[in-house]
Amino acid sequence: MLETWLQYIQPEQYPWLWQVFTIILATLLTSYATRLVLKQLEIQFRKTHNLWDDALLAAAARPATWMIWLVGFSYALQIILATQQESVFELVEKVRSLLVIGVLTWFLVSVIRQIETRLLSGEYTADRERPVDQTSVMAIGKLLRTAVIITAVLVVLQTLGYSISGVLAFGGIGGIAVGFAAKDLLANFFGGLMVHLDRPFAVGDWVRSPDKEIEGTVEYIGWRQTRIRTFDKRPLYVPNATFAQISVENPSRMSNRRIYETVGVRYDDSRQVAAIVAEVKAMLREHPAIDQQQTMIVNFNKFGASSLDFFVYTFTKTTNWVEFHEIKQDVLLKILEIVHRNGADVAFPTTTVKLDQEMLAAAEAAS
Repeated sequence: MLETWLQYIQPEQYPWLWQVFTIILATLLTSYATRLVLKQLEIQFRKTHNLWDDALLAAAARPATWMIWLVGFSYALQIILATQQESVFELVEKVRSLLVIGVLTWFLVSVIRQIETRLLSGEYTADRERPVDQTSVMAIGKLLRTAVIITAVLVVLQTLGYSISGVLAFGGIGGIAVGFAAKDLLANFFGGLMVHLDRPFAVGDWVRSPDKEIEGTVEYIGWRQTRIRTFDKRPLYVPNATFAQISVENPSRMSNRRIYETVGVRYDDSRQVAAIVAEVKAMLREHPAIDQQQTMIVNFNKFGASSLDFFVYTFTKTTNWVEFHEIKQDVLLKILEIVHRNGADVAFPTTTVKLDQEMLAAAEAAS
């Protein structure tokens, strides 16, 4: 049966059929060989801890297969349509060029995304002395992807026969109209660009604004808006243009946390005030969690309505919110212990009423 079929299909009668068969067979073999090579490379790359080869391999796996089949089938289709009109032949070439550009763009965008994902995961940067800045990685990744896509669009237009210089000139004129129509969008874009360049905060920072009711942890910085998770776990979406008009405080970048408390001692314990102040200051000098390089003040400074007040002004080494309150509690309890050890006590609001002799005699007579 095979011999009968081969008698009807002679190379000299249908030369294009054998050419198509050869191209498709070569495409199949090349695709299979590429998969084997990628498989072996994956095994070898697992033995190393390198960011770039892993990212390239992960990004190239699917585009490489698509590129092989695209080139193979496009050439096979050209051979089949060789007897057709020349316009159809040119159309196949143009479509092939556009698809090749698309696959290459896909590959480059995938490489950038794979590198960004691996850098943000921390798997390849755990042994670095300086941690990777997530905000910078995200910003650079977005810029590179945007540049690749814009370049691909320009190459596609050039392939379709459009003049790039004309397109750019039209874009310059049309940009004015677009700027007026989308001024808020552009303001948010440039606001996001300023956030990425000036870096007043980064992903993971605690930020607040004294001008608006904005406070929480930064989760994501986009080109149009920034997502902040408030302390009651609600997402807050802030347009980036807002940050160009308000003051932003970043408590996450504080160097120390401050303890500033006023302690009142009873007037009856006035003779012990000097000793109490001296012992409190000595206690702070020896406290391991207090930063001795920062300002430290412990002084009697006020005759209160019901107390003799001295204040404590010092800074902790830690900036962690939970650890700070543990240290502050320890300091306050030690101050209270020093006050009691000196035979004194903390004052509370009191009122003294004085009666003259006539009023006292009248009160006794009435009773």
